[in-house]
Amino acid sequence: MPTISMFYGIIVRMLFMDTQQHNLPHLHVEYQGNQAVISIPEGNLLGGDLPAKKLRLVQAWIAIHEEELMADWALAAKGEPIFPIDPLR
Repeated sequence: MPTISMFYGIIVRMLFMDTQQHNLPHLHVEYQGNQAVISIPEGNLLGGDLPAKKLRLVQAWIAIHEEELMADWALAAKGEPIFPIDPLR
């Protein structure tokens, strides 16, 4: 599962060929043992749990990088390499 970004202790990953489980574009996010699945581009929590402040950070990051994330999703859905995305600063 490739890591596409890391910021403020949050690790954001995207799986290759991961279109079956949630059936829509999404990210896998980890923070201090908490794991969550978050939709893109909406930023909705699909599963798991994150502290509220960290979830808001991820949602802001998704809003900023929506086009890049959707491009990475299209690549990942085809099993092609994806690109890293700049973290929040």
